[in-house]
Amino acid sequence: MDIWDKKKRSAVMARIKSKDTKPEWLVRRYLYHRGYRYRKNVKGMPGTPDIVLRKYGIAIFIHGCFWHGHEADGHIPHTNSAYWQKKIERNKIRDEHNKEALRRMGWRVITIWECQLKPAVREQTLHELEYWINHAYLEKFKPIRQTYEIKEQPLSQVAEEAGEYKKGKA
Repeated sequence: MDIWDKKKRSAVMARIKSKDTKPEWLVRRYLYHRGYRYRKNVKGMPGTPDIVLRKYGIAIFIHGCFWHGHEADGHIPHTNSAYWQKKIERNKIRDEHNKEALRRMGWRVITIWECQLKPAVREQTLHELEYWINHAYLEKFKPIRQTYEIKEQPLSQVAEEAGEYKKGKA
């Protein structure tokens, strides 16, 4: 049973922001202070990523555990649970489609969950994020290995005759 009436619950839900949330702010602040420059909430890209690091080819989504159905600690409310179950499943499917579209466009996609930014694990999460950003950047410069086929030439095209070489001082 909900502790608030329908009007109060609606007002509370309406105040939940979709961008510039505290988890987004924490990640952006960390990246900026570490020297990374980014664009935020890029509308021209599938799913409108929260942070886009164009130089590194990375799109970062910062998901709320409830709204995006995090398996680790997302939960379905007991009130109107059928509605919420359906809504969160649609969100999860939409998220996967958007991430796949970004991957097809050549972007690397990183998802950070709200629970990964709690004070106990925040530092580790942010260091791992930085590791993957740097890893992706270095991958861009990995040499492309090509194999070449060497054809043997017939002996008639050799420049000099096969001779005997003597050991000695030159």
